[in-house]
Amino acid sequence: MSKTILITGASSGIGKATAQLFSSKGWNVIATMRSPEKETELINDPNIFVTQLEVTEPETIQNAINKGIEKFGKIDALLNNAGYGTSGIFETLTDKTIHDQFNVNVFGVMNVTRAILPHFRTNQNGVIANISSGVGKIPFPLVSVYVASKYAVEGFVESLAYELDSQNIKVKIIEPGYIATNFQQRAFSDSENNTVPEDYTSFLDETNALFNSLGTENTASAQDVAQTIFNSITDGTHQLRYIAGPDIVSMIEARNNKTDQEYVEFLRGMFAPNGFNNKI
Repeated sequence: MSKTILITGASSGIGKATAQLFSSKGWNVIATMRSPEKETELINDPNIFVTQLEVTEPETIQNAINKGIEKFGKIDALLNNAGYGTSGIFETLTDKTIHDQFNVNVFGVMNVTRAILPHFRTNQNGVIANISSGVGKIPFPLVSVYVASKYAVEGFVESLAYELDSQNIKVKIIEPGYIATNFQQRAFSDSENNTVPEDYTSFLDETNALFNSLGTENTASAQDVAQTIFNSITDGTHQLRYIAGPDIVSMIEARNNKTDQEYVEFLRGMFAPNGFNNKI
């Protein structure tokens, strides 16, 4: 009998690539999204069941789970992928912007996870994979609220993993680096209309120049991340974290090998060397 995975945020990017990969490997896929009526590609795959799920609306979550079980018999794995990034100078962000970021990226993960747990616990089996981010370990400037949401996910998931060991439910964290999708473009477009105090001008110029110089030659694709997700769900181990993207490997190694203050100074020198050095 084929296994089944439920994926949130499957309309594009990592979510869609993961749905396609699991289907190609013989899995059944419950591909969920906010607006399934707009999907034109996944609906043509006989292994994929497309349905509506909004991570901030518990009723839609339970409906998607119930429909998936009715369609395929049971669910073996969950990928918490739905999320988005907010960017900008922190003091310019509104309360609504901050709350919305946490409602989707943190409370959304919690909502879907809590809803699936009774099914996994009854089966005494299941895998929950969660898309975090490289910034869940390496905080970048201009995305402080997004970083905070991913730090929250990392802490929640790691703590949860110890609880769910008792129920034979494995928990995974996927940490992608920069991915060639429209995720970043959407994140930075959110801040374009914010009025930023002139005091930040030099910092923004330096930081934006750095981001623009990074390029994409050493980054992963959505398909690369999907393969990492597939490996994490099917490897049968209790490994917790998986890095997806060569661009963040050296930075995570630096985080692990330097003292905390050495690492802070390393990032300061990277993101705003002129502004930082002028204040020493």
